[in-house]
Amino acid sequence: TMASETLPMPATEPKLPLDKKSSSIRAMFADIAHSYDRLNHLLSLNVDRYWRWRATRLVPPDLSGPHLDVCTGTGDLALAYHRAAGGKLEVVATDFCAPMLVRGHAKAAGKIPFLVADTMRLPFPDASFRAVTVAFGLRNVADTLAGLREMARVCAPGGPVAVLEFSPPRLWPLRPLYLWYFRNILPVIGRWVSRSSDFAYSYLPASVAAFPEREALAAIFAEAGIPGATWRS
Repeated sequence: TMASETLPMPATEPKLPLDKKSSSIRAMFADIAHSYDRLNHLLSLNVDRYWRWRATRLVPPDLSGPHLDVCTGTGDLALAYHRAAGGKLEVVATDFCAPMLVRGHAKAAGKIPFLVADTMRLPFPDASFRAVTVAFGLRNVADTLAGLREMARVCAPGGPVAVLEFSPPRLWPLRPLYLWYFRNILPVIGRWVSRSSDFAYSYLPASVAAFPEREALAAIFAEAGIPGATWRS
């Protein structure tokens, strides 16, 4: 059986740039839910749509069982998998921020169920899904290892666990340009468009900088019981 867990909304706003307490992250995303999709497309110059499409090609939909998308936000990757399978794939989308899921539910128009659930404590039995994915959300989980372990637990043996996430480019001069944009331009645009607190779009570059890249993330995959992880930049 599958169930959802209703989580309380925090009463105070987060203050620290890398405060990854669940209550702080949930409050931050609730604050920007109204402008989240618009800013994703604007700040990435629409490349985020391509990244999600590319993820569905690198890890194709498997119609032999249901698909779980965690930290789904407003459901863009879940919907990308639903479209890639011609509407024939059963996709379940979870996130612990209810206002984000409200936006996703409206976009999905009943095609996908959206459940409130914490990725570190997924409310599903072992091996419930043929594949498990996450886009731009794993770095927001308070404990990366715990999140990956839960994703692996609910994934069928041999099924893929796929993470789409930011990492700074390694090539010069792309890397300094990328970091300059992330630290100086992105927060200003994010605050202006969202009319939200300073925290969210200051947190984004800080969280990307702190998140393990490539080989380091593959090592955490192995520790989580997912050996042989590969990556594509």
